[in-house]
Amino acid sequence: MARKRQTGVVRGVFVLLGLAAMAVALSLLVGNNRSTLTLFWPPHRVDVSFNLVLFILVFGFGLIYMALRAVAALRELPVQARRWRSQQMERAVVASVLDALAHQLAGRFVRAQACAQQALSQMASSSTASSWPRKDQMELLAHLLVAESAQALQNRALRDTHLEQALQPRWARLMPEAGEGALLRAVRWAIEDRDPAQARARLAALPQGAGRRIQALRLKLRVARMDGAGAEALETARLLAKHKAFSPEASRSLIRGLALDALQQAHDLSQLNDVWTGFDETERQTPELALAAARRALSFGEQVQDGPASWADSARDLSVDESRRWVLQGLEPVWDRFESLDESTQAQLVRVLEPALVGIDASWLARLEQRQRQLPDNACLQYLTGQACVQRQLWGKAAQLLGQANSRLKDRILLRRSWCAIARLAQERGDEAAARDAWMKAALIE
Repeated sequence: MARKRQTGVVRGVFVLLGLAAMAVALSLLVGNNRSTLTLFWPPHRVDVSFNLVLFILVFGFGLIYMALRAVAALRELPVQARRWRSQQMERAVVASVLDALAHQLAGRFVRAQACAQQALSQMASSSTASSWPRKDQMELLAHLLVAESAQALQNRALRDTHLEQALQPRWARLMPEAGEGALLRAVRWAIEDRDPAQARARLAALPQGAGRRIQALRLKLRVARMDGAGAEALETARLLAKHKAFSPEASRSLIRGLALDALQQAHDLSQLNDVWTGFDETERQTPELALAAARRALSFGEQVQDGPASWADSARDLSVDESRRWVLQGLEPVWDRFESLDESTQAQLVRVLEPALVGIDASWLARLEQRQRQLPDNACLQYLTGQACVQRQLWGKAAQLLGQANSRLKDRILLRRSWCAIARLAQERGDEAAARDAWMKAALIE
């Protein structure tokens, strides 16, 4: 600012010096000038002072210049009048659009709709609207504001009319950002209308770059969840977490919930395996997800067992065995860090592993016994090893382990199952009194 002020002072000094120099030159020229100018117009002769001729020429030039400027200004009056009217109309349109936006933000949708429609009618009635700067942008915003207000007022016919106006191809060429914004609003309105097909069509119309933006990914996530596409929703949530669209805690919670939904949406073991292999290593080691996947696999085995009688027994047994093998393989990462789990998660793991112990081989039994020897005071491991011994028909060892587990088991489901197993073992060896006592204790557990 100071530098500009100094530049202005220097310029003023040079202007004063120039005027002074012109004054000195003019005084030297006309001060003692006694020259005359003779004009011959036969038969006349006129002698005129040179200074007078000089002043007449300068004055005449100025007069002619002023006259020409006056004529030009007079001819410019219609153009200036049209320009003034255009500016007044443009200001009125801008004011209407701003009023519509303000009413829209304030929740006064009827007034917002009226202001936006007024702006559109003003642009349609103005013959000079085509010469306005950003006229196309103002028209597009007015259409979007009318559509937004109509959506809030549940006037879908009016909304669709102005939305189609906003989605014209010429807007995409002239203002690609505004066209992308109109598509994003259309996706949101389709979601509010519970129309996933329309929302997907609008998302597909977005350019590739716009489809990767956070706002577009958020809408894609909502569409996938509304449409029941668990795998797509999970992948979209991962992208949003990568772009830090949510806090770390919210991202983990969202991804975990979507992963659980994706597991529940699997209809057979093949689909479940596809979903499970799509998880990353960290997700596969999460106890909650691993247990949910194992429960889903066991449910497929139960459905096969309860299936039509027309199914062959060999096919039925093969499907059940596949489910059990899948459970053992899927829970292996969680089983390897059994000691680091809390008591509740250990009990849930044991409850899920127990149905998969049917037909257990000697290698898995050895692994259970080894883990039980490493944690001899763990009631859940004693229970699980005892049930494995029951499956291998090791009746004495099974009764011993289950009896030790009963005194320390806190999980009521496991405790009831343990007493039931002890009752069956007593019946196997013909001890009806012990069996009856065990059945009674199992029945008394709430």
